[in-house]
Amino acid sequence: MAQLDTLDLIVLVALLIGTAAYFTKGTYWGVPKDPYATSFTNANGAKAGKTRNILEKMEETGKNAVVFYGSQTGTAEDYASRLAKEGSSRFGLKTMVADLEDYDYENLDTFPEDKVAMFVLATYGEGEPTDNAVDFFEFVTGDDVSFSGGGGAGDTPLSNMKFVAFGLGNNTYEHYNALVRKVNAALIKLGAQRVSAAGEGDDGAGTMEEDFLAWKEPMWTELAEKMNLEEREAVYEATFGITEREDLSPDTNEVYLGEPNKNHLEGTSKGPYNSHNPYIAPIVESREVFTVKGRNCLHMEIDVSRSNLTYQTGDHIAVWPTNAGREVDRFLNILGLSDRRHMVISVKGLDPTARVPFPTPTTYDAAIRYHMEICGPVSRQFVAALAAFAPNEDSKDEMARLGEDKDYFKEKVSNQRLNIAQVLESVCESKWTSVPFSIMMESIQKLQPRYYSISSSSLVQKTKISITAVVEEVHIPGSKPNVVKGVTTNYLLALKQKQHGEPDPDPHGLTYAITGPRNKYDGCHVPVHVRHSNFKLPSDPSKPIIMVGPGSGVAPFRGFIQERAAQAKAGEKVGKTILFYGCRKPSEDFLYRDEWEMYKQALGDSFELFTAFSRETSEKVYVQQRIAEQASLVNELLQQKANFYVCGDAANMAREVNIMLGKIVAEKRGLSTEKGEELVKSMRSSNQYQEDVWS
Repeated sequence: MAQLDTLDLIVLVALLIGTAAYFTKGTYWGVPKDPYATSFTNANGAKAGKTRNILEKMEETGKNAVVFYGSQTGTAEDYASRLAKEGSSRFGLKTMVADLEDYDYENLDTFPEDKVAMFVLATYGEGEPTDNAVDFFEFVTGDDVSFSGGGGAGDTPLSNMKFVAFGLGNNTYEHYNALVRKVNAALIKLGAQRVSAAGEGDDGAGTMEEDFLAWKEPMWTELAEKMNLEEREAVYEATFGITEREDLSPDTNEVYLGEPNKNHLEGTSKGPYNSHNPYIAPIVESREVFTVKGRNCLHMEIDVSRSNLTYQTGDHIAVWPTNAGREVDRFLNILGLSDRRHMVISVKGLDPTARVPFPTPTTYDAAIRYHMEICGPVSRQFVAALAAFAPNEDSKDEMARLGEDKDYFKEKVSNQRLNIAQVLESVCESKWTSVPFSIMMESIQKLQPRYYSISSSSLVQKTKISITAVVEEVHIPGSKPNVVKGVTTNYLLALKQKQHGEPDPDPHGLTYAITGPRNKYDGCHVPVHVRHSNFKLPSDPSKPIIMVGPGSGVAPFRGFIQERAAQAKAGEKVGKTILFYGCRKPSEDFLYRDEWEMYKQALGDSFELFTAFSRETSEKVYVQQRIAEQASLVNELLQQKANFYVCGDAANMAREVNIMLGKIVAEKRGLSTEKGEELVKSMRSSNQYQEDVWS
């Protein structure tokens, strides 16, 4: 074999290094950083390379209580923050709030017995953990769980850990509060000491807030006894320090005017695009799909071709909304901030574990418009906390009464769906200038993206995502504001009006900063990201499917049918495709009426559409009645292992459909009602029955 000379060796080594570099990119080098996380690290003054060891973090910061949260929409995070705040102000606990995905769990077996862990856990979808709680849930419930000291599922490695837990659920879903129940059982099995009974909040019954308040009082009593805590008069202690910056103007390049992170601020937005980092997507098409005045349903096409966003048929698209100008003005006015709305402020966490909820420096206007859920429901606890800052004694007494009397609060606030600025206006029209902006930041949730079922097929429209959204407008009888308007759907309607030539769109009297911060959304753009879903077509297109989707619940099924029509055109064998669709009248709100005819031509006898119109005649007809009429067909297809899908209202329609299906199975197969219900439950367990529902 010929010997290698020096040049050969150099070339060979260079090739080896190049090959190694290629295959390790993204693992050991060139790893993309999360721009949102970077900007927030800077905003919080946190150190780079923060620890994932929760006990180390608690020791470093002198904490004896940690409140973990698993949250999908921000509500559980809000409750966690409130628990931490109350534990500190009422009982002197040294508390911190922790996102479950920020820490590791193997060392929880060394959790000190003089500390306490609190868990605030939302159940998502069909009994699933929220995205940020998946790893924690799988760890503590796994059969192969193993801790740092070697203990596992057959031992009691968490015997030193005291804990309490509160769950957020919805009784219209079959797996009500499944996450907190399973985590509670798993922790006890691992030896952890539960200090107080686990609490369960029910969003379906509209009692979430009162369930939380009813749970926490006895919990605090038991925890105080267990940890020898002494209750004291709660006094507001700010979590954030706010400094007005006379040295900066809103035009300064470093000032955030609504940009979600540093890359967006600098005009260098790049992926990955996700729940921390939206893609500013162009709206390439928008149209009205209702044919009646006074009601709106939007169809929009969002172009994601210039991003790294991908989706599969059945996924969700998240739209990042902007608060309406009228509500921003109301909020600024009642706090006496109107004249200082464009004042630049810097926000700093006064506690090393406090996470600033938006990037700074920013302005009061930008923080309120782009980052704070100012139109959200108001908690009784928040109202009670604001009593101390009332303009006069009468309004202080009124706020105290609202905070203490749940029936009075329900009558004056909850039933009328007032937001916090409206509550303050109704109590006293004078300016509430003593209210610290920090308490508003701490008590009002972060403005959350809204999720919509994608109404297109990724097979047909790979880089264009369709949205179908009914514009929300709820009339409240006897309420002073009278009408509650959807934050995001009215924002989308304004964008649609702008795209169709209206220079100053104002849907339902609302105006929006639709060109975005520094006009970065101009030309009809909207911030979005994609959330993947388990609501999916069978991988085999020849498998039959049954879909139930009244109203805008038909959105994902437009995508399903669009995909099957394309497969049929391509020569693939497509199974029976049944859609049960309902609306008020065919002349008013029959969504995609012409398209169903087009898909019928492509699919032939494989596609059948059954319609139910609730306002067409004196007799109201709903989809569950049409399903009952087609009982033989439904049962026959189910016996052929058809997938059964439901999308839409969870509280009424989805529940009725579930009951009806159990009856059909029982009747057609000669079984008892109980057995029919069991078979439907087993369909759910095997993913043959899938739901994409909301309340």
